[in-house]
Amino acid sequence: MTPIYTKKGDEGYTGILGEGRHLKNHQRFEALGALDEATAALGIARAHAVDSRTKDWILLVQKDLYHLMTEISCEEETADKFRVIDDSKIMWLEERIEEITAIAGTPRDFIVPGEILSSAYLSLARAIIRRAERAVVGLNIQGKVFNPSLIRYLNRLSTFCFSMELFENYHHGVITRKIKDL
Repeated sequence: MTPIYTKKGDEGYTGILGEGRHLKNHQRFEALGALDEATAALGIARAHAVDSRTKDWILLVQKDLYHLMTEISCEEETADKFRVIDDSKIMWLEERIEEITAIAGTPRDFIVPGEILSSAYLSLARAIIRRAERAVVGLNIQGKVFNPSLIRYLNRLSTFCFSMELFENYHHGVITRKIKDL
């Protein structure tokens, strides 16, 4: 049986797709770590989702995030080979956001997460995606992001998670609490 560990990271370095290894605290790995956390939070949200569309949408997004992580893991010479995230993925998110807000509405105030488990985890995923977005913006400034769609995708994805949070509350029959109502 092949072991699942390589022992190559024991010195604090890890490899990427292309030449070289980087320290594990490199901004690239901060972005990858945040994306990995977001995928895990989305997995918990999917496991507890009330509406089957939410489950399906989350699974599609999780697959997109794996592709996005692959792109972030690339050096310039290998980036084009792994490019999957594009304007069509962003448009899909925007269409789902519009679909959801037509059903569940959009609050005009800040909301308090935690009405049901799935919506709470969608809120957590949204916050983690925002952190990942900030890290990817930093990589972009350094010239380490080779697909301009990645930042826009993450920006829309955080809005999509917020929309799904409202959608889950709506389908569970829960009124989303606003800060001003507390």
